[in-house]
Amino acid sequence: CGDVAQRDYLPEFHRLAERAELVAVCSRRRERAQAVAAAYQIPQVFTDYRQMLAESNADAVINLTPIQQHFATALATLQAGKHLYCEKPVAGTVAEANVLKQVAQQQGLTLVCAPCVMLFPQVRYAKTMIDSGAIGAVYSAYGYGHMGVPPWRGYTSDPTPFFAKGGGPARDMGVYPLHTLTGILGPVKRVSALVTKVLDSFTPVDGPMAGQRIAVEAEDNWQLLLDFGEGRLASLAANNIVVGSRAPQVEIHGLGGTIALDPIDVSTPVELLQTDKGWQVIPPPFALNAAVGTEDAAQAAKPTGRQAGPDHHLGVEHLVDCIVAHRQPVLSIDHARHVIEIIEQAAQSARDGVIKNIETSF
Repeated sequence: CGDVAQRDYLPEFHRLAERAELVAVCSRRRERAQAVAAAYQIPQVFTDYRQMLAESNADAVINLTPIQQHFATALATLQAGKHLYCEKPVAGTVAEANVLKQVAQQQGLTLVCAPCVMLFPQVRYAKTMIDSGAIGAVYSAYGYGHMGVPPWRGYTSDPTPFFAKGGGPARDMGVYPLHTLTGILGPVKRVSALVTKVLDSFTPVDGPMAGQRIAVEAEDNWQLLLDFGEGRLASLAANNIVVGSRAPQVEIHGLGGTIALDPIDVSTPVELLQTDKGWQVIPPPFALNAAVGTEDAAQAAKPTGRQAGPDHHLGVEHLVDCIVAHRQPVLSIDHARHVIEIIEQAAQSARDGVIKNIETSF
């Protein structure tokens, strides 16, 4: 029932009316859970997720706990026999992701892993255009994921987990361009990185921790170099030491053009450069004249339920679709595990100065 739940998920749940209903809510702060239950007519309130898993008749769980608790909560949910949508990252290590995959398979459960970027229309449009050859063969790309310099004015929850060990900008924001680049270009083969820590602490001005010192334990300045094989390279920055940027969050370069996009905000246009046409700014919804009939093309042409910002609720809708139709998720544990390994190996590369091979795929 924290900031993300109340800002991005709960206000959009009406889109699943007659397909799914909220039957229970859980928060460590009872008063917050009760307020959410009252606002959204949710019948059961819990302060312990284990009790909720044991006593609720829910078929599926939306796991929006802090980063460091994702794995334990996800594992308990699957072991309780419930389908799961989990915020990113679903686990802290490849080993943990393997455990979740195994349990979900053994239980016959659907596991959907955020982030939802590969469902977002602007990302699907970019993928379709690249796959159709609109910018030629791709050999270069970059992305960034900036958390913003703290304190985060207007943030209403405890920001501590984002800056504690196991958190940090690569796991919180770097996953968006990482999922976008790998979702479009395919798996990474090798990674190297430089990682530093700039900030020691900060003092929030809003939310329950206002006025209290928060230690910055996780490294807050990451620079990654990704090798996709066949001569294709990409660079990626993730940090919380940048106020803002005018650069696109993802830019992919082909021999015949460039595509630039924001992989998070579904209201943003895609910018397309083609050698013979110059720059074009293409707003949503994206009517495609290439590869029409593919699932990516069909989804890119649809308006989203949310007018602006990240439409995370598409991931919850995807969970319901996959459960009902017995389909394998686009937002798969294999893709999530691959990105987790990239981050895990990037951190190791920064420590020992050695380029790391990536073993997982999707």
